[in-house]
Amino acid sequence: MFGCLVAGRLVQAVAQQVAQDKFVFDLPDYENINHVVVFMLGTIPFPDGMGGSVYFCFPDQSGMAVWQLLGFVTNEKPSAIFKISGLKSGKGSQHPFGAMNIPQTPSVAQIGISVELLEHLAQQTPVASAAVSSVDSFTQFTQKMLDSFYNFASSFAVTQAQMTPNPSEAFIPANVVLKWYENFQRRLAQNPFFWKT
Repeated sequence: MFGCLVAGRLVQAVAQQVAQDKFVFDLPDYENINHVVVFMLGTIPFPDGMGGSVYFCFPDQSGMAVWQLLGFVTNEKPSAIFKISGLKSGKGSQHPFGAMNIPQTPSVAQIGISVELLEHLAQQTPVASAAVSSVDSFTQFTQKMLDSFYNFASSFAVTQAQMTPNPSEAFIPANVVLKWYENFQRRLAQNPFFWKT
């Protein structure tokens, strides 16, 4: 029903079923993993009204399992990419795997998938740092960069009366920078990847 993929490794298409509604993938050498992809194989959909919460489990310094909620997969969202590199330390969260005796090996982490009601999934809060950069974060970065550039350039603005002639310097009218800034914002809002064409 589920698959798991780490860059540079073979796809794992057979999860260990640890309960009727819980599945686990082992991630050997997890210290060298930055991102993991969890996906539905497309052979068996979730029952109506159900989805899967995705957890990352790693052994802490004492060897105890620390579980952190990454996000979820559903029939409508059958795959997800999670950043786990920043999660290899920190505190765990509530999880449905607590009563199970899943063996922990020091260099092996696990991805756990728990089949749950969609309304229960909607009430859960994943670890913020598990989200992967998206178009929204790229757009946000670009917007901040534009704002910074415009504010920096505007801080040097002088009126024509304040200008002193200097043949070794070129001046760009502030309204040209403003026009470029507004055009770039408009194009970015229409298509965040316009700059690739």
